[in-house]
Amino acid sequence: GGPRPLRILMPSYRSHPHTGGQGVYMRHISRALVDLGHSVDVVSGPPYPELDPRVGLIRLPSLDLYARRKVLGGFPEFPREALGDPIHLYEYIAHISGAFPEPNTFGMRMVRHFTRAGCPYDVIHDNQTLCWGLLELKKRTGVPVVGTIHHPITMDRRISVEAAETLTLRLLTRRWYSFLDMQIKVARRLDPVIVVSKSTERDVVRDFGLDPARMHLVYHGIDTGTFRPLEGVARRPNRLICTASADVPLKGLVYLIEAYAKLLPAHPDLELHVIGSLREGPTARLLDRLGIRDRVVFRSGLTDEDIVRMYAEASVAVSPSVYEGFGFPAGEAMACGVPTVATDGGSLPEVVGDGGIVVPARSPDALAEAIAGLLADPARARALGQKGRERILSRFQWRTAAENVTAVYGRAIADAHRRSVHA
Repeated sequence: GGPRPLRILMPSYRSHPHTGGQGVYMRHISRALVDLGHSVDVVSGPPYPELDPRVGLIRLPSLDLYARRKVLGGFPEFPREALGDPIHLYEYIAHISGAFPEPNTFGMRMVRHFTRAGCPYDVIHDNQTLCWGLLELKKRTGVPVVGTIHHPITMDRRISVEAAETLTLRLLTRRWYSFLDMQIKVARRLDPVIVVSKSTERDVVRDFGLDPARMHLVYHGIDTGTFRPLEGVARRPNRLICTASADVPLKGLVYLIEAYAKLLPAHPDLELHVIGSLREGPTARLLDRLGIRDRVVFRSGLTDEDIVRMYAEASVAVSPSVYEGFGFPAGEAMACGVPTVATDGGSLPEVVGDGGIVVPARSPDALAEAIAGLLADPARARALGQKGRERILSRFQWRTAAENVTAVYGRAIADAHRRSVHA
């Protein structure tokens, strides 16, 4: 009576929602696919995802050196477990040389696991690992591989290199992003590629050299059941909220901080709350130079319900990113009914549309002007918040995303079958 349920394997080298949008995507798209009747297993390295109980999880432990280094503030000591495992050993050597080997070593572990355990799936849906192991698994099993590209990491590299303050740091940044050569070559050999915005499609064509005919646009959804207006919680008329990593130039937090400093003379009680953590670096130095470190509140380790309450109390949400492949924070703020100001970085105009205010990226003056306009006109702000939620409800639903992704799977499986018949 309809398409048969599929057995889907979803690789993702690090998948916890707090690590970024790829973790958010994995949690929600896997649940939506199960809701449609499919069987889904996620294979992931640490930090592991938060998944619906109906979704299987295959853990591939790694050394997790990137996380250890962030905690310790330097290179981690040589781990004993690396002695008995050549993949561990390679991962450690590559890491201390300044590279980021996790996507590649995840693929190695994945091939090793499924060579031993078998690969009983109809389709493999990669969550932007874009590792050599995907091609090896495809070669050994014949299972078609569909890939989702949230945005090309060439954009992260370009912006990070531009933000590097010394030649040495620029060279180290380029070394860290050396995994991109692998990702570009693997992306060109996947069956079809799913892109999550028109902006991503344009940039993947330019930076990865992919044929537009091989790409399928499938917008993400927003969890509108979780991210919603809260009854009985009053908005504070003087509170800005932003979700952004302080040490990632891509997220543009420095431009919002500069805009905030410009607003303070006219709005001395204005608050800025950032969902994220502050470490010593360019953002902290900017706060000190402006003399407002004690005025900006950073909060991390929050649950979704904590974040929803923060949105409910905020008067304006701001997404100051230089570039976004999709922009979950902007969509979630809009789903909560918060009047939203966003930049034109990457796909943000596609998400925000007429449900928020869009200003040029990298412009503190434009951010400050848009924020000031909403603070001065509460009626306009309320109307914009309502319009933003209506836009998310009408355009960005996970069930629709899962249905569109399933259609891409069907084409990939049919193409793989035709190739095997004619081989």
